[in-house]
Amino acid sequence: MHDANTKSGLFTPGNIITGIILAVGAVITFIRFTQGIGAVTNLSDNNPWGIWIGFDLLCGVALAAGGYVTSASCYLFGMKRYHSAVRPAITTAFLGYFFVVVALHYDLGHPLRLPYPLVYSQGTTSLLFEVGLCVATYLSVLFVEWSPAALEWLGLRKIRNVVVKLTIMLTIFGVVLSTLHQSSLGALFLIAPGKLHPLWYSSFLPVFFFISSMVAGLSMVIFEGTLAHAGLHHKMDETHLKEAEGVIFGFGKAASFVLAGYFFIKTMDIAMDNDWAYLGTSYGAWFLVEMFGFVALPSFLYALGVREKNVTLVRIASINAVLGIVLNRFNVSLIAFNWNLPAADRYFPHWMEIGVSVFIVTLIITVYRFIATRMPVLYEHPDYKDAH
Repeated sequence: MHDANTKSGLFTPGNIITGIILAVGAVITFIRFTQGIGAVTNLSDNNPWGIWIGFDLLCGVALAAGGYVTSASCYLFGMKRYHSAVRPAITTAFLGYFFVVVALHYDLGHPLRLPYPLVYSQGTTSLLFEVGLCVATYLSVLFVEWSPAALEWLGLRKIRNVVVKLTIMLTIFGVVLSTLHQSSLGALFLIAPGKLHPLWYSSFLPVFFFISSMVAGLSMVIFEGTLAHAGLHHKMDETHLKEAEGVIFGFGKAASFVLAGYFFIKTMDIAMDNDWAYLGTSYGAWFLVEMFGFVALPSFLYALGVREKNVTLVRIASINAVLGIVLNRFNVSLIAFNWNLPAADRYFPHWMEIGVSVFIVTLIITVYRFIATRMPVLYEHPDYKDAH
């Protein structure tokens, strides 16, 4: 009877789909690292960066911003009512950054040279050097911030107590590093004013990327909380369940304000560069879809949901905002990039490129489930009550 239950629990539709994705991803990985990057991508001299940068890196780093946003809210701004959201956010951020680095190995022609900018040939005037240095350092910081959950699980009390005392310092360091590399990812595109469409190109791209990363962080905390409540509700303690609604409304309110500010400064940027004429083109119509459908709309839905105390509406707004971040990064790096090229020379990802991205996301979800079901992430360990 026990074996039958185990089998039925193991071969669920979700697990079967996950297994298929991981198997296909493993095959593509083998092809990539035995036959080269050209065997699995549609990259070219016109488009040396594709979906692995646009989605895996730009979206991955932005959507992992919940770590610095939540820890700063709780530990730097004293909003202790959001404490239950810190560990899930830090766990998601750590996994997000870790798998961004994993995904980068696929994109590099010589993946073993990933550490070169840090240890062999420092291009200190390069934005990519700054991004690489900050991401590598912040990944280390996130690992230390996340480690108390693993240390409590392993029963290593002394090491855990030392790490907990470093919380404030790590949080400050994390916010500084996040500010630097979130903005620098936008600054990477400043060198391509002739390639990026004027509606998306701006000297303020670093500011736009940083402010939108705040939206991504706030929205992802709500979104991932929604998924955790649906799939891992039984792992949550009373404190987590009790504080969940406060986190949703608090972060929803903040996201509404940040989105409104983002909409305002983007409008000001169009006015400063006098790009109004482009709004009448097909690219202009697409830009308006992004601005009204994925910036103004989620801002309004967040505000309405918080005012009406409607949890469902705030959760819908979080999904809308997360999709908006993905759309914006795609627009900047892929859709509005090389906009003057003829259609035949434009980039469209190979199915294996998409397969690798789905593979990476599935790995993140699988590892998160493993951690959340075994370690004190969604609940407070009964033997460690000083986490506050």
